[in-house]
Amino acid sequence: MFTDYTKITIKAGDGGNGAASFRREKYVAAGGPDGGDGGRGGNIYFQVDKDKNTLIDFRYNKKFKAKNGENGSGNRCNGKQGESLYIKVPIGTVIKDAKTGKVVADLSEEGQIELVLKGGRGGKGNCHFATATRQAPRFAQDGDKGDEKELILELKMLADVGLLGFPNAGKSTFLSKVTQAKPKIADYPFTTIIPNLGVVKTKQNDSFVIADIPGIIEGASEGVGLGIQFLRHIERTRLLLHFIDISGTSDRDPVQDFYTINAELEKYSKKLKSRKQIIVANKIDMMQDENLYKKLEELAKKENLEIYKISALTSQGVEDLITHISKVLKTLPKENLIEVEDRIVYTLEEEEPWTIRIEKGEFIVEGKSVERLMGRINIEDNESMYYLQKCLREMGIEDKLKEMGVKEGDSVKLADWELEWYN
Repeated sequence: MFTDYTKITIKAGDGGNGAASFRREKYVAAGGPDGGDGGRGGNIYFQVDKDKNTLIDFRYNKKFKAKNGENGSGNRCNGKQGESLYIKVPIGTVIKDAKTGKVVADLSEEGQIELVLKGGRGGKGNCHFATATRQAPRFAQDGDKGDEKELILELKMLADVGLLGFPNAGKSTFLSKVTQAKPKIADYPFTTIIPNLGVVKTKQNDSFVIADIPGIIEGASEGVGLGIQFLRHIERTRLLLHFIDISGTSDRDPVQDFYTINAELEKYSKKLKSRKQIIVANKIDMMQDENLYKKLEELAKKENLEIYKISALTSQGVEDLITHISKVLKTLPKENLIEVEDRIVYTLEEEEPWTIRIEKGEFIVEGKSVERLMGRINIEDNESMYYLQKCLREMGIEDKLKEMGVKEGDSVKLADWELEWYN
């Protein structure tokens, strides 16, 4: 089964906790703090796999998690780092953030590996918190939790040439004639239900890739018919061959067909609409009315487009068209699908460091920096609470609380801890 769109959830590994321990050896009367650091959580990478050509593997397996880092221990022993997870996808996969729609990674090169989500940082052991006045800290730092993200995976075929046209315009027949591809061919709507790729070899020893895409109908840009499943696969192409049936065996108007499909391209992507096109007037072996071709020729002149008459079935005019395509491709540079400024990279500091709100008379302080701070506080230990006050002052939280009117005896919630404020 061909699958080109799916949603998955990924979670980076949690960082291991730092250890709060003290040196305990024979003949050592007062050993100092020797807690080791926690190991960093595993990262999540996406990797191109040349043997994959569909996203079918993600149809049932939709949750992926990297390994957690191990906790630190005494004698300054650091925890082991969590094993990173490599998720393999076919070439041409675009990864987007499901919430914002922003592009996270575009895997369009062989062997490409992209870091998508970093693991949580390991917590520091208590040996890091010893000072001249605090020589025996009884607290350590917890590791950061690894972030969890919902992603959209889209497979967009990598082809030089895309075939446009309504169902039964002859695209699949053309592909079968000029490549070794074997698409399903018949005379009924939506014959092509999955994209097909084929490699063309010219007599001049040039080669290029053609994609035959499911036929488009009016409303495709809004998802009518095969809709977006069609349009996403021609985004990467450099040249579009617009196949139009001029046999006259149906009630279709070739000129109207041209404008209908181009209107759908423009609704989906103005950049796609601006792609270079060549009109291919197909089925000349069955042409019943010369006026149909003359109208199409006038349209081509009006739109400043090239036009070729062929019969994909009998191969008439096909070789000339292939030679011309090869020459045109040499003049068209390959473009990056993803603009650099459109891409996002997840970091642990994505959100604001902290926020404060008042709810039912309680001051609630939230944010990842606050969670990290409370993860290394032992509220049963006086030295640890002095350290908390110092950090709140340095982070600017104390001044902000006073500005918002906090008074002695008020309830202040820091992460999951409810504390009573005192000056």
